[in-house]
Amino acid sequence: MESKLYQNRTFETIDYSEQSLANTEFVNCEFINCNFSKSDLSHNDFLDCTFKNCNLSLATLRNTGLKNIKFISCKLMGLDFSACNSFLFSMNFEDCILDYSTFIYKKLKKTNFTDCSLKETDFSNTDLSLAIFKNCDLSSATFVESILEKTDFRSSRNYAFDPSENKIKGTKVSHTALAGLLQKFDFVIE
Repeated sequence: MESKLYQNRTFETIDYSEQSLANTEFVNCEFINCNFSKSDLSHNDFLDCTFKNCNLSLATLRNTGLKNIKFISCKLMGLDFSACNSFLFSMNFEDCILDYSTFIYKKLKKTNFTDCSLKETDFSNTDLSLAIFKNCDLSSATFVESILEKTDFRSSRNYAFDPSENKIKGTKVSHTALAGLLQKFDFVIE
């Protein structure tokens, strides 16, 4: 199958829902108000792209390249980012809904999550060193054997993880979150 290349293009208000898009490379493109819900984005590459007000919920990302991507005000529910191509994998999220997504075994060093909902998101075995969670809701998010070194959770809420099951050197947390970090010890904190 022949591959396609799009550079420096803007795609606006396009409905790709439940469609398959394959062997396409997007470089420095912008997607605005596009619907990718339940679409198959496997085997595509996105480099230096921005998604604004897009819905990618339940899209398939098998071997999808996401390299230096910005998601702004997007709905990204139930995405399996762990299936993405790991080469140059990097993203930042602002005002996004990432509930029920998974990043298992991904390297997300220095990733910024700003004003995001990350309810029940799975970060098991994920490298989040130097990542910033700014004003995020992490209700029931999973952190097991994750690298959280110098990760900043201070302005976020509802996060809980077992310090003995994660690498936490230099992790920044607020004093109000200490109860969630000590949950397994069944302390009574007053």
